[in-house]
Amino acid sequence: MLTGGRVVNSGGQVDADVLIKDGKIEAIGDFTGLVVDGADRVDCGGRLLLPGGVDVHTHIDSPMMGTTTADDFASGTRAAACGGTTTVVDFAMQTPGDTLLGSLENHHKKADGKAVIDYGFHMCITNLYDGATDEFADIMKSGVTSFKVFMAYRGTLMLHDGELFDVLRQSSRVGGQVCIHAENGDVIDRLAADLVAAGKTGPGSHEISRPPSTEVEAVERAIKISRMADAPIYFVHLSTEGAVEAVAAAQSAEWAVAGETCTHYLTLDRSLYDQPGFEAAKVVLTPPLRSEEHRAALWRGLRTGTLSVVSSDHCPFCLAEKKRLGESDFRLIPNGGPGVEHRLSVVYGEGVGQNRITLEKFVELTSTAPARQFGLFPQKGAIAPGSDADIVVFDPKGRTTISAETQNQRMDYTPYEGWDLPGAIAAVYSRGDLIAEYGKYVGKSGRGQFLKRATL
Repeated sequence: MLTGGRVVNSGGQVDADVLIKDGKIEAIGDFTGLVVDGADRVDCGGRLLLPGGVDVHTHIDSPMMGTTTADDFASGTRAAACGGTTTVVDFAMQTPGDTLLGSLENHHKKADGKAVIDYGFHMCITNLYDGATDEFADIMKSGVTSFKVFMAYRGTLMLHDGELFDVLRQSSRVGGQVCIHAENGDVIDRLAADLVAAGKTGPGSHEISRPPSTEVEAVERAIKISRMADAPIYFVHLSTEGAVEAVAAAQSAEWAVAGETCTHYLTLDRSLYDQPGFEAAKVVLTPPLRSEEHRAALWRGLRTGTLSVVSSDHCPFCLAEKKRLGESDFRLIPNGGPGVEHRLSVVYGEGVGQNRITLEKFVELTSTAPARQFGLFPQKGAIAPGSDADIVVFDPKGRTTISAETQNQRMDYTPYEGWDLPGAIAAVYSRGDLIAEYGKYVGKSGRGQFLKRATL
């Protein structure tokens, strides 16, 4: 029993105790004097009780760009837990030469017995071979109800418009939804080649090769193709004002279009590409960081509901690995960075702490809305009777200092080095088990469970 806390859901707050039984929330109310056989009472001392974070955009133990992301499911989910995230939905990459079902089975093997929090999968489609769409129904039956496609990375990940249409149409037929990485890959490849030909091979050229227009055009095109296929879509990691405007227009027309942004697009900016030497490689992300006007538009989009989710896009590559692969050519630098551990702290500090969003909106963006979007609500994303007892005990009077030396992510840097933020994650519960305290993992190994997700 958690007593003396303030329960915060996306719809409001209340001072209440929380009774937990068999990993579920049994009841919420004033339980002063109530004695329950075998129940421990934990005094929360007036701290906030938040639903455990739901991060629907991670790349854990994922092969990409000639290497593999630095975190496996043990280290990656431990880092998530220490940062208040109790559920991740990870991208199962299609293995070259393998079927979708075979690739999905392989990803299950990576997570089973290693993950310490509950998890689900999206199925990434990078090669639409004959018969691939015939596997969609079986993938859906297994509890993986979303697919991902890339409109960039020609020759490795990218699908062309006709293939995108086929994926959208078949996904809609079986009741799934499609997550879209929206960038104009053909234009990006030409811009990048021009930069290299001009001798501009350093990491700062990454941003120049992917101007805002390459995202906006792809978003607008994907929306039109989704209408042709009569299919719902979800845009991952939007970074530009124009993309927000395109999504808003589609939503005004009552089209089934949703969008997320990520922690780094809200809090970091393109000036980091001007750093000397190879430092800019730390923020070689796709899409790249943008200027202040785009950041402001993203925050507005979150407040208005045009964008409904803030994810981490945790795609961790150590700086040493980035340098090994891409020191002589920015195109070869693995695209991505860490984020799953610090998502809640950074979004709370820069959002609630700077009066950009309310506390309830913070809960909505980081827990409730992603759970709803991907078929996990109300099991996840709420503190309510019947929901899993995934609870973050949050101290709004505390402070959090971020450092590569103290983080749990298996990384040699963090883009938030030295940030001192309001609020501290005091304790994290997953299905009623205490799994983290003040940034230290205290739970059992391999306790995470695979989540079979419902359709929209």
